[in-house]
Amino acid sequence: MSDGPLSAIFSKDLAASYDEKFSKLAPMKDVLHLSIQVLLSDLPENANILCVGAGTGAELMYLAQAFPLWRFTVVEPAPAMLDICRQRAEVNGITSRCCFHLGYLGSLPSNELFDAATCLLVSQFILDKTERRALFANIAERLYPGGILVSADLSGDTASIEFKRLFEVWLKMLAYSGMSAEQLQGYQDNFGKDIAVLSQHEITEMLAVSSFDSPILFLQTLLIHAWCSKRL
Repeated sequence: MSDGPLSAIFSKDLAASYDEKFSKLAPMKDVLHLSIQVLLSDLPENANILCVGAGTGAELMYLAQAFPLWRFTVVEPAPAMLDICRQRAEVNGITSRCCFHLGYLGSLPSNELFDAATCLLVSQFILDKTERRALFANIAERLYPGGILVSADLSGDTASIEFKRLFEVWLKMLAYSGMSAEQLQGYQDNFGKDIAVLSQHEITEMLAVSSFDSPILFLQTLLIHAWCSKRL
């Protein structure tokens, strides 16, 4: 994956409006963050956390407030998104607890291990399955044995009747968020072309062969599925 595509997708204009664009869907994000807080609550008081593809820093801000002694390494390849993440960290007074890395995980120095990692709505942008597995394996290599990965992506068996019915509800949710009829049509026409929507079985198998134990599906909000895995 080159830097170009994501930099173009998450442009300065999109980054500036990203959080507001999906503000009506905040309850979905909130329940995910609360679940993550509970899942990670047994980590050391001074835990070291890796945030892969952190975007504008939503999970970073939440976890930093919930666990005031945790330290974070933030990895984000889109400059405009990382700029906003940095600004939010400064406003929230957590900059001293954060290390910001502009780029992909592969370019992050590997001399540090982490107690846990988050990778939320990130791996779905990797269309090649081999590269997607490599991302999870790279995360595993950076975790202590027993370290926790919390990941979330759009998921489903796109050929099934159940998925088609759920996708109709998903489109209604996007309409509620503020998408116009034209935008919804474009989204529907291009669905699956710019993101890779894999079945639950494919994703859990991908995690299992990347040095993680059997992943647990701990949350589903429509098409968004979230898993918890431990590094073997």
